[in-house]
Amino acid sequence: MKERGILSDSDLNKPLNKIVYGVMVLCLGVMACTMLYPILMTMFNGFKSNQEVNTFPPTFFPTVLHWENFKEGWNYINLPMFLKNTLLIFVGNLVVTIVVLGLASFSISRIRVPYSKVVYFFILMTLFIPASSYMIPNFVNLKELGLLNSYWAFWLPAGANAYYFLLMKNFFDGIHPEIFEAARIDGASELTSYIRIAIPLSVPIFATLAIFIFSTAWNDWFWPSLVMHTEDKFTLATAIYKYVIQARYLDSSVKFSILFMVMIPPIFVFLGFQKFIMRSVNLSAVKG
Repeated sequence: MKERGILSDSDLNKPLNKIVYGVMVLCLGVMACTMLYPILMTMFNGFKSNQEVNTFPPTFFPTVLHWENFKEGWNYINLPMFLKNTLLIFVGNLVVTIVVLGLASFSISRIRVPYSKVVYFFILMTLFIPASSYMIPNFVNLKELGLLNSYWAFWLPAGANAYYFLLMKNFFDGIHPEIFEAARIDGASELTSYIRIAIPLSVPIFATLAIFIFSTAWNDWFWPSLVMHTEDKFTLATAIYKYVIQARYLDSSVKFSILFMVMIPPIFVFLGFQKFIMRSVNLSAVKG
């Protein structure tokens, strides 16, 4: 069955609509090419020889596939260890977000907390504070608590993310209140309502937050390099910056092979969670 779009078949046959539709398709094609080009270029450069990568003018496709570049790149740094550190940070940040920010947003949204509006607007005010302005205070606090070079240096700040709080609070506002009222009539506490009702219904928003948190943990290199002081605690992004990007005597082809291997997991993570993102958008668009 063919789904009807904004324009019907008769509307698409009009000359002006055809031109507008063609321009839109062209823009989408250009956007797709600009997004795919860096990924494909990194992959093909990983298959080239070092001399071919540095030739001018550059070529897009390699003449010969050098699979040994990926083997050398895999053995160059301990990718599994850095990947484990990154995933530990991601899982911890996700758990703290669901427990701390989830309970906070649920309390503001569904429980009559005293001065809830004041607390809500106070949290929203922190969105206007640049992240660079409180980076040094966070570092000093973590140092005084003795939490440097530990995963708590990531997990604790994750419980104070105002943007994630706002997303979950808006999502809880869209859940029909009669569901929680029926649970209270049956004797369920507020914590039970959150665990047994709110969390199962909030899988779409939690999946959306999981992508955001994973993207931050995967791409951030500055904060991990600031709070992690030993190599066994480095994240993948920090290791790539220190040992690959800044490496002077490493072949460019091997660098590209490592960078391409690092690109692959986020792509599959997004493909696995995109249906939850679309469901989140649909649910948040229908209120009442």
